[in-house]
Amino acid sequence: MIGIASLVGFVSTIPLANWLIGNVGTTCVPNGPCIIPVGFGLMAPSGVLMVGLALVLRDVVQRTLGLGWSLAGVICGAVFSWFVAPPALALASGAAFLFSELADTAVYTPLARRRLIPAVIASSVVGTAIDSTLFLWLAFGSVSLLPGMVLGKVWMVAAATLVLWLTRRRLDAATAR
Repeated sequence: MIGIASLVGFVSTIPLANWLIGNVGTTCVPNGPCIIPVGFGLMAPSGVLMVGLALVLRDVVQRTLGLGWSLAGVICGAVFSWFVAPPALALASGAAFLFSELADTAVYTPLARRRLIPAVIASSVVGTAIDSTLFLWLAFGSVSLLPGMVLGKVWMVAAATLVLWLTRRRLDAATAR
């Protein structure tokens, strides 16, 4: 049950993030993203709220259902994005998620065998750096919002990791089956 719920959540965060970028923010830049403040005077595309959560959900999907399902989730999320975002944004998002998924897997998989929470944190840091840089460059041709995007994802990863830590016994029980 946890695996399926995490997969649905993960797949949903991708098109939702893309929709937010084009529709919700304190400022919407013409031919650019809608942005929000994330702290310390930094701004980020509003989709950052969902992407930080997506990084943690992706790890839960991999832990409970396997790598194949997390890769399928990236593809499904990218396909759904075509219905809510301009094609260039959906393509940039799909490519960024795919490359960050591969890097995340290289970090998460060996660490998760020993300790779940450090694995989630380490893989999220790697995924954040790759996803943010690649997405901003492909979608907008600039990485000027990179500091804000990374900070926004850090906030969301921290919140999602706290929830994961509080519910890790249920997750461990689900993966033991």
